[in-house]
Amino acid sequence: MREDLLHFIWKYKKLQVADLTTTRNEPLTLIGAGTHNYLSGPDFLNAQVRIGDQLWAGNIEIHLKSSDWYAHHHETDANYNNVILHIVWEDDIAVFHSDNSEIPTLELRNFISEGLLDRYRNLFDQQGVNFINCEKDLVEVDTFLFEKWLERLFFERLENKSNSIDQVLKATKNDWEQVFFCLIMQNFGLKINSEAFQSIARALNFSEVRKLQSSAFALESVFFGMAHLLEDEKIVDDYYLRLRKEYGYLKKKFNWNDETVLKPEFFKLRPYNFPTIRLSQAANLYTRHKMLFVAVIEAKTVEELYSIFDVATSKYWEDHFTFGKQSKKSIKKLTKKFIDLLIINAVVPIKFCYAKFTGQMIAEEISAIVSYIKKEDNAILENYEHLGVKVRTAQDSQALLQLYNQYCRPNKCLECAVGQRLLR
Repeated sequence: MREDLLHFIWKYKKLQVADLTTTRNEPLTLIGAGTHNYLSGPDFLNAQVRIGDQLWAGNIEIHLKSSDWYAHHHETDANYNNVILHIVWEDDIAVFHSDNSEIPTLELRNFISEGLLDRYRNLFDQQGVNFINCEKDLVEVDTFLFEKWLERLFFERLENKSNSIDQVLKATKNDWEQVFFCLIMQNFGLKINSEAFQSIARALNFSEVRKLQSSAFALESVFFGMAHLLEDEKIVDDYYLRLRKEYGYLKKKFNWNDETVLKPEFFKLRPYNFPTIRLSQAANLYTRHKMLFVAVIEAKTVEELYSIFDVATSKYWEDHFTFGKQSKKSIKKLTKKFIDLLIINAVVPIKFCYAKFTGQMIAEEISAIVSYIKKEDNAILENYEHLGVKVRTAQDSQALLQLYNQYCRPNKCLECAVGQRLLR
């Protein structure tokens, strides 16, 4: 037995409500279950119950055992003074308020059907489970319900991403260009170099970047220099030496400190994802768009966003992947797949966060953008597809990643629309 099942039973009234009595055999009538509280304090707020002839309004606390009240020290916490009913699976001890008045107790084990318990046990039966708890029954869930749940999960994922953006926004005193710069650099670094690239953005004041945006060469020198990629005394390549000289001049001019910047990795990366290539592309992006944040906020379609990110490296990198070592010539533009990742992980979150900040409603615009982008590819999504789930667009894949990471993996089935439907 888990406490979250007791929450589910009370919240959705999955008990024999007509025959309820307290452990003192007083008739109990459920009038309002209250609001489920996910923060500190009692589990349900502003509930209403009738015990005997007395109507009570207040909060409700739920435990597996009555004695958990004292194990959690609620008797000394003023937040629990207004508890009108203690709901437990097993009543093993009488519980009292600080004024020594006994708290009425409902022992749920006497009022739950065996059918519900069987469905609950079946949902959490791990035997034969390869991926998620409900994998055998997922296909039985109504398609309309599942699609609506995924839509909600997509925006829930955006809410989670916006929380981290909010923290950077506060730290930069609402400098949206600086915030977006951090987000762009983080995503240009991909998984392996996200921290390193983000450390470059954190070490720079974007007002200084603005002053250099007329020159891709100057921005490259800053990005490469900050990333400790201009410190090899053995390289005598002319372009390398000019970058190094430029960075030395700018570092002294702006009094930059690059000691907190992490050096990016080349190991395990394909050449087109080398930090040299990605940093050059980022420098050219900011040279082309003096107000990149404004540009993406004003863009309403995927086509406009593709146009914004239609950039390549500087000419030197057309026949280089690393400094001083020539390679076969190729134009190294941002690919559509890479731009899609930028849109999903940087553009859409910043548009969503800015819309909240300014009180705009752009849910349809965001849905239209991500629904145009193809689904992502990873093992988690493949497993869902094997269970019969149709994954068509980036909105589907983002929603399913939220479902897996926030509900399936931590076994929060009773907070999931699918798990709730399977138990009803």
